[in-house]
Amino acid sequence: MMTPTVLAVDDEPTALNIIRTLLRTENYQVITADNGQDAWKLLKKSPEKYDAVILDRMMPKMNGMSVLMKMRSHKSLKMVPVIFQTSMADEENILEGLRAGVDYYLTKPLNKEILLATVKTATSVYTTYKSLWEHIRKREDALMLMKKGMFEFRTMDEARILATLLASVCPVPDRAALGLWELLINALEHGNLGISYEEKSRLIEKDKWCDEIKWRMSVPENASKKIVVNFEHSDSEIRFMIRDQGKGFEWQSFMELNPERAFAPNGRGIHLAKSLSFDRLEYVGTGNEVTASIYKAQRNI
Repeated sequence: MMTPTVLAVDDEPTALNIIRTLLRTENYQVITADNGQDAWKLLKKSPEKYDAVILDRMMPKMNGMSVLMKMRSHKSLKMVPVIFQTSMADEENILEGLRAGVDYYLTKPLNKEILLATVKTATSVYTTYKSLWEHIRKREDALMLMKKGMFEFRTMDEARILATLLASVCPVPDRAALGLWELLINALEHGNLGISYEEKSRLIEKDKWCDEIKWRMSVPENASKKIVVNFEHSDSEIRFMIRDQGKGFEWQSFMELNPERAFAPNGRGIHLAKSLSFDRLEYVGTGNEVTASIYKAQRNI
C-alpha cells in the first residue's frame, strides 16, 4: 500500500511543525506551505499527488476558503478531502465551509488523537474511492444489457465489488461509485451490524472501526445477515434499491449538512451520496431500505 501524501498549509510555523511531526511519525508523506498561494501552486503542479489537504482558514496571500473553492472547481482536485483548521467555531462559519466543500473540521489548538484519527479517516476514504474508480475503468459495460437484477452481499469486500459493478452502467461512473459505496457500507455497518453514529465516531478515534466490523460479522446473530440490492435500468433512469436486515436508524438528520457533526470523523456519507451521486435519494420507513436514482440525462462532471 502506498504511503498517503498530505499537504499541510498554515502560516504559523509552530502549528505547521506540529502537524508535520505528528503525521510523519505515523508514516505519512507530508508537504507543507505557509500560505494559500503557495499551496495552490503545489496543488496545480501535481493534482494527483495528494490524498488529503489540511488548510488553515485564515492565511495571508490566499485564505483557506479561496484555496478550497479553487480545488472544488478543479477536475483532478475536486474530490480530494479537505480538513479545515479553524478557531471560528460558530455555526455560520462552519456552514459556510461545509457548503463550500469542507470535508472535516479541526479546532485550534490541535488535539493529537483527533488530528491523527481525522487524517486517517480522510486518506482511507479517498484511497477507497480511488480504488473504486480504478476498478470501474477496467470493467466491461456488460450490465448495460441488463434491465433488472438482484444482488446480495454481506462483507466490505463484496460491497466494494458491487459498487464498482453497478457504477459501471451509470452516466458518470466515478460519481455513482462514491454514492453507492457510502450507501452499501451504511447498510452493512449501521444496518446489519447495528453500529451507531456515536459508536463509529469513538471507534474511528481509537482506530478500532475495522476490528469492530470483523468482530460483529463473526457474531452468530449476524453471520447469516445479507443486504439485498435490486437494480433497474430503463430508458429514463437507473434505480438502485438497497435493503438491509437491521432495525433502521434516524436517517432524516443525515440527509442534510449539520454543523453539529462538522468536527466528527464520520456522518457525511448519506449527504454526500444525495448531493453528489444521485438525482433522487429516498429512505423508507425506519431507514433499513433506501432507493437511489440517477436520471439518464444527468450532466457530466
